[in-house]
Amino acid sequence: MTADFSATQLVRRALRIEQTDKYPMFMFALRADEVLQIAEISRVSRDEAGNLIGYQRPEVRRHVAEIIEYLNTDGSLFPNPIILALSSRSRFESSRGPGAGDGLSTSGRLTIPLPTKGKPKPAWIVDGQQRALALSRTNRSDFPVPVTAFVADSVSLQRDQFLRVNNTRPLPRGLVTELLPEVDSPLPPRLAIRKAPAALCDVLNTDPSSPMYGLIKRASTARDQAPQAVITDTVVVNMLNESLTSPSGCLFPYRDVSRNETDFDGILQALFTYWSAVRDTFPDAWGKPASKSRLMHGAGIRAMGRLMDRILGVVDPRSPNASETIRQHLALIAPYCRWTEGKWDELNMHWNEIENMHRHIQELSSYLIRVHRNSRAELT
Repeated sequence: MTADFSATQLVRRALRIEQTDKYPMFMFALRADEVLQIAEISRVSRDEAGNLIGYQRPEVRRHVAEIIEYLNTDGSLFPNPIILALSSRSRFESSRGPGAGDGLSTSGRLTIPLPTKGKPKPAWIVDGQQRALALSRTNRSDFPVPVTAFVADSVSLQRDQFLRVNNTRPLPRGLVTELLPEVDSPLPPRLAIRKAPAALCDVLNTDPSSPMYGLIKRASTARDQAPQAVITDTVVVNMLNESLTSPSGCLFPYRDVSRNETDFDGILQALFTYWSAVRDTFPDAWGKPASKSRLMHGAGIRAMGRLMDRILGVVDPRSPNASETIRQHLALIAPYCRWTEGKWDELNMHWNEIENMHRHIQELSSYLIRVHRNSRAELT
């Protein structure tokens, strides 16, 4: 492909794919040194108001170093294209004459405006950020890079495509969890089923009245920005998902599957009431790192979530005395809990031997539910 380059624009021969009328799609090539000259990496983070911005995971330095080492070798290839979201300021002019189009694509010239000082770059990397970083640091600035691009100014559309492109490859679960609530378009079933729990997790972490306010670790938040965050977000999402999808879950009745509606206000009231009671019952174990409190650990959150299903199965969280009644239920198990020290009776494990693994979650859940049931039976 030939190219024209000036101080204000980059021109490339390109193919326009004809099947995407709403969001035009193009295929062209760039030099290695041009990729980050025109494209930003939209890092996932939060602004001062707590709103989610961006979607890309942090740089994986080891992975980038491996790509650089490969690109610097003789005979290296770059077969996987970088996927870019182009600004609508980009313009395509189709070629004239026979052979310009074949029904699937049209050849022509794509003009991309170059960024001026203080202005945003005209493209965002949707897929291939690690490769793009490696390309910017390789010894070969003229390395040809295949590019697939679509026009999209909307961050929500870019985020949507980012999730779809990476749906068949493993993204960090925490990143997927945080991005899902921000996607408005219909999602594949495997992702759609996780959207409601992800949105609830976000409220639990950002609502000042939530007992988990600021305690949930998110992909967008650096450790030094939220040192108080001690609960892994995927653990909370899994706990919520289990309660929402299991017929025995206390949150299941809040869903109207036939109408595809969910009573989020009712769910949040139940969650706030129950987990506030947990916090009040175990103040010495609440808000500590998992290494110092197994209540904040994955196994602790999951086990207490399953106990929540049992307790809220008999206590209406909307009743006037719900908080006090839930604390009375939790008081039945409190003498048997070893969140920060000691040894769990019947489990034959010290407090810090509980791990976030299926067997331990099952054993701890069964133990707490059994203690709760037996203690209630003794009172009646």
